[in-house]
Amino acid sequence: MDNSQRRRKVARDSRVLRVRKNIRGTAEKPRLTVSKTNQHLYAQLVDDEKGITLAGIGTLSKPNQSGEFKRKSKESARRIGVQIAEFAKKLNINAVIFDRGRYKFHGVIAELANSAREAGLQF
Repeated sequence: MDNSQRRRKVARDSRVLRVRKNIRGTAEKPRLTVSKTNQHLYAQLVDDEKGITLAGIGTLSKPNQSGEFKRKSKESARRIGVQIAEFAKKLNINAVIFDRGRYKFHGVIAELANSAREAGLQF
C-alpha cells in the first residue's frame, strides 16, 4: 500500500470514529447504520451493547432484486428506508440513533433517513 492510499484510509477511519465516538445503540434504541458502495446501499439496526445486528436490508437483498431497486439510487434509498422502518416496527422499535458513518448527510443517505422518518422511525 503506497502512502496516498494509507493516508486515505486513515482519513476515512478518522471520519468514522469522529461520528461514532458519541453514538451507542441499545436494544431499545439501536443504531441505524448506513453503508454504501459505488453500486449498492445497505442499512442495519445494530445493538452495540450485545454486539449484534437486529435487522439489515440492502439493494442486494431478495426483496430488492427486481426492477429498478437493485442498484444504488434515490428511489432505492427511499425503499430501503421504508423497509428498515418496517423491520424496526416488527421488533417494537420506535426510535433509533442514526449513524451516517463517513458519509455526508446528503443524496442517497439523506433520502434513506427521510423515508425512514416518514415511515415512523424517530431520530
